[in-house]
Amino acid sequence: MKNLEHLKGKKILFFCVQSFNLEKDIVKQLEKHGALVTYFDERPANNNFTKGMIRINRNFLQKKINKYYKNILKSIKNEKFDYLFVNRGEVVQKSFLQKFIQLQPSCKRIFYTWDSFGNHSHGLSILEYFHKKFTFDKKDAEKYKIGFRPLYFTDKYRQIYNSTTPKTTDLLFLGTAHSDRYIISNQIADWCTSNDFVPFNYYYMQGRLVYYYKKYFDASFKSFDYKKLSFKSLTIEEIIQYYDRCNVVLDISHPGQSGLTMRTFETIGAGKKLITTNMSIRDYPFYNQKNVFLIDRNNIKLDKNFFNNNYEPLPDELYEKCSIDGWIQDLFFGEEINSWVK
Repeated sequence: MKNLEHLKGKKILFFCVQSFNLEKDIVKQLEKHGALVTYFDERPANNNFTKGMIRINRNFLQKKINKYYKNILKSIKNEKFDYLFVNRGEVVQKSFLQKFIQLQPSCKRIFYTWDSFGNHSHGLSILEYFHKKFTFDKKDAEKYKIGFRPLYFTDKYRQIYNSTTPKTTDLLFLGTAHSDRYIISNQIADWCTSNDFVPFNYYYMQGRLVYYYKKYFDASFKSFDYKKLSFKSLTIEEIIQYYDRCNVVLDISHPGQSGLTMRTFETIGAGKKLITTNMSIRDYPFYNQKNVFLIDRNNIKLDKNFFNNNYEPLPDELYEKCSIDGWIQDLFFGEEINSWVK
């Protein structure tokens, strides 16, 4: 892709929460193009207690967070960076950004979030410190007047685009347990079974503390079968194997979120059909009724023909635009008002 060669030799300070090793994929891709990346987890620790407490009561960890970011400043005091790249902005402090800008005023600062501000609002409090700001959520982009840039698929999904591996699963659901996902996915799994299709569901939960908190405070969790939950996140290799053996992927977006999930783009990368609750996908250039089936989460209706029909490939240029290289190019060398904005 054009412009990516300009990353060669550039020093990038990168903050991102650890999330299914997606942060490692980003580092690897930046380094593939010659960038020199210094990565830090946004969180002071990646254990389930810390992740859960940041969601539940951030103030409980404030001293630990303060110390963590002070130590980061010390560790990079002799470094000069070309870019500061913050992905999500769940924890990064104002005080850290203020000090960093004083020390490195010429560093270009880029913010991106792959979560809605309704789910994680901390990012809103630090937007003013960045030259370019992007979100994967079109509604948030319009509301807060920042750039809109959807997600991407990583290169590993290319490997199975034309795979001849026998398909043992007709419908695959992999996702974090939240909202009404359990109810919807089970209804669809029951429909598949009654129509001679093979479903498979995998529910991930960030930790037992988060589970019990949601079980107590979130009515939608009362129906979750604890035995069906997994507290171990899948590796990218495991996800690829599941995709390779399936025909259709089920995507159940969060009710309060309009941005397309990573699953949506993974299906593009892997050449898989998609069933989704996210009606906003109709506004994207890759929407094709032969590849995407929309369902109303409150009135689920499915069609056997969608399962039996073949996937229709996207034009090469659009396919590449949906890749991680397309994403990096837009963030680092594109503008907030871009071709994704209609």
